[in-house]
Amino acid sequence: MASSGNRTCLSLVLAAGEGTRMKSALPKVLHRIAGRSMLGHAISSVYRQGSGDASGDALAVVVGPGRDDAAAEVRRFAGEADIFIQAARRGTAHAVLAAQAAIARGFDDLIVMFADTPLVRAETIARMRAALAAGAAVAVMGFDAVDPTGYGRLIVENGELTAIREQKDATDAERALTLANAGIMALDGRRALEILSAIGSQNAQNEYYLTDAVAVARRLGLKCTVVMASAEEVMGVNDRVQLAAAEAVLQDRLREAAMRAGVTLIAPQTVFFSSDTRIGRDVVVEPNVWFGPGVEIADGATIHAFSHLEGARVETGANVGPYARLRPGAHLGRDAKVGNFVEIKAADVGAGAKISHLSYIGDATVGADANIGAGTITCNYDGFDKARTEIGAGAFIGSNSALVAPVKIGDGAYVGSGSVITENVEPDALALARGRQATKPGWAAAFRAERQGKPKKRP
Repeated sequence: MASSGNRTCLSLVLAAGEGTRMKSALPKVLHRIAGRSMLGHAISSVYRQGSGDASGDALAVVVGPGRDDAAAEVRRFAGEADIFIQAARRGTAHAVLAAQAAIARGFDDLIVMFADTPLVRAETIARMRAALAAGAAVAVMGFDAVDPTGYGRLIVENGELTAIREQKDATDAERALTLANAGIMALDGRRALEILSAIGSQNAQNEYYLTDAVAVARRLGLKCTVVMASAEEVMGVNDRVQLAAAEAVLQDRLREAAMRAGVTLIAPQTVFFSSDTRIGRDVVVEPNVWFGPGVEIADGATIHAFSHLEGARVETGANVGPYARLRPGAHLGRDAKVGNFVEIKAADVGAGAKISHLSYIGDATVGADANIGAGTITCNYDGFDKARTEIGAGAFIGSNSALVAPVKIGDGAYVGSGSVITENVEPDALALARGRQATKPGWAAAFRAERQGKPKKRP
């Protein structure tokens, strides 16, 4: 975010709405876009804990009564944030004044955001702060609406914002305007309480609207201005359809950012990122890949088609998939390979190790250059507790083996195919744990001869 000099800033996020149109037991602002709640997105656009940049010096969030879940989400992003309760819903200005104690501490800038407007860029917030630094007392975020029906219109004269006119109060000429109010506002922190406190109830519902701040500021002889944003950026989310639309917008942003940073996406529209995905240069991502929260991909790795990653770290040159699943705690070392229909959970896979197909490795350590045969599983759960499997460097685990944890396979050891290993295997040893094969020459021919001509039994 661009600097606003030495000006201090309070970022205020309003998150008190219930969002009944979401048809959900979950509060609207906790619904997720690219793996992050809308509340989290709003906080991230105006505030970064301990950043020391123009993203804000303090954060306050207003939530509804009894919304401990929303308060907990605030703590995840900013543990030191002030949380206020809007006990009665009497309009947006009333919600802002619920945080009066924080505003009164005296910041140069006050930014008012809505948690159900999750796509606002930090750079746009920086431009609002710059408008305050240039002398505006109120800066309102506006956008050009293709269809402005239902939006308040921004009335601009001689380069200054003179009014926000709600559609029901607008003249025909004003209704023809396409410059619409996005709702987000920045106020001079030194005058904010004066402006907000002067907003009076103007309607039968006895509600107080933040939009009236412009009229109050104008009466006080203060300057108001508009800061433009794209219609896409100020998209509000009130139902599942709009949630999906916001997801599509954010995914396009994340894909473009990845490609511009040196990532090859073979079919970009089929790849889905989380907001916190970290992905290095010269990474190739094939079609139909999903990155859940907490994924880090180092330079030069390849993620093959139809793979699902969450909470995983993949080092330089590693190969994942196709059809692989990396669950939380999976860590693939340099040049490691996890192939088709392999699932890794809470496991460290060493450099150069290969788990090429049809295996489950959970709660385990796999040493460098080990080879895990098809159908191998680590039996890590006894119905009550998880136990760990340790496979040494250069070990070879034959196909269709079951390693019953807790168990250790030494460096360079071999496990014969089809074995069920319940005891530790020494380094460089061969372990076999299966029934001895018995072969009866001619048995098959004799069986067929006996059965020929006999009627088949009905099932």
